Amino acid sequence: MGKRIRIKDIAEKAKVSTGTVDRVIHNRGNVSPEKRAKVKSVMEELGYEPNIIARTLATRRVLHIALLLPDPSIDPYWELPNTGVEKAWQSVRHYGVELEPFYFNLFDQADFAKKAAIALKAKPEAIVFPPVFLKAANELLQECACRGITVSLFNTELSGENVLTYVGQNSYQSGVLAGKLLSFSMGQSDRVAVVNLSKEPANAKHLSDKARGLEDYFETQGLGGSNRVEKVVFEEFEDKAALRAFLLDLLQAQPELKGFFVTNSRAYKIIDALGPEALKDMRIVGFDLLPENIAYLQKGAIQFLINQNPVEQGYLSLTSLVQKLIFDKKVEPIQYLPLDIVVAENARYYLEREEKYALVV
Repeated sequence: MGKRIRIKDIAEKAKVSTGTVDRVIHNRGNVSPEKRAKVKSVMEELGYEPNIIARTLATRRVLHIALLLPDPSIDPYWELPNTGVEKAWQSVRHYGVELEPFYFNLFDQADFAKKAAIALKAKPEAIVFPPVFLKAANELLQECACRGITVSLFNTELSGENVLTYVGQNSYQSGVLAGKLLSFSMGQSDRVAVVNLSKEPANAKHLSDKARGLEDYFETQGLGGSNRVEKVVFEEFEDKAALRAFLLDLLQAQPELKGFFVTNSRAYKIIDALGPEALKDMRIVGFDLLPENIAYLQKGAIQFLINQNPVEQGYLSLTSLVQKLIFDKKVEPIQYLPLDIVVAENARYYLEREEKYALVV
């Protein structure tokens, strides 16, 4: 362990008073540009790093962060990023970080806008949220820019003046990957269906990006591009009987369909509706390690799951704000996470990794 560098050591080497060094470290008081440059040069030479914890406690600064998230009780997927955010907050709360959650209905854009307005009234310095509704999310980003609120995004990639970072997958590339996985078992005349089980899918940019990635892969590989792809949307996916009727009509109208790419975490709903036997010759690629998806993966009804690392998305979205707003450290504007291909044989590894997930700030 290296020798602890004291303010006194810096002052002696820079030939200034300890008070001058203290003012440079805390960026306060009148210090001439020459002395400031000299002190900073000595600090760098000696490898001095200020005690961030002590500084934060001394100034008693509170960083108020709002979390705007789909209600996990409505869609269980969102419990995963919620867990990541909670774990991150537990690891940084001693720096004076306050986290205030605001949960909205994933299937109600008006409720998102309502909860966003309530979050803004709390006057946070930063907001973490997934922009699942494109129009409403852009309106919130504009308001955050006007108010000087720093934003950390995950799940869906958007840009904005005050967006510090995006954490998540490259949705387009995940579609390319799904196309590659499905193409392994395709015959000359086989087709695949890109299935959006989502309400108001036109508002969900990441869903269209995934579909486009799959189509482009087929095009570049000479597999017929969009001519081999059937894109379908079904918004009443919570109605099992209605979903079954929809899927049976689809399979009857398109007997050459041999693969399903479900663009979100609801691949299991297709099997729930039709049953594994009706899909025994069908290749299914979906997303996320929900218990229902894992169960069908283990039974062979789902062949591949692409893990979006939602726990890590939530964790890094919050810690990125802390790194910037408290530690004043550089944060990458785009943090793409790996596209993990999960099969029955390696699923346990990824589940255990999520259960034990922890990072040190």
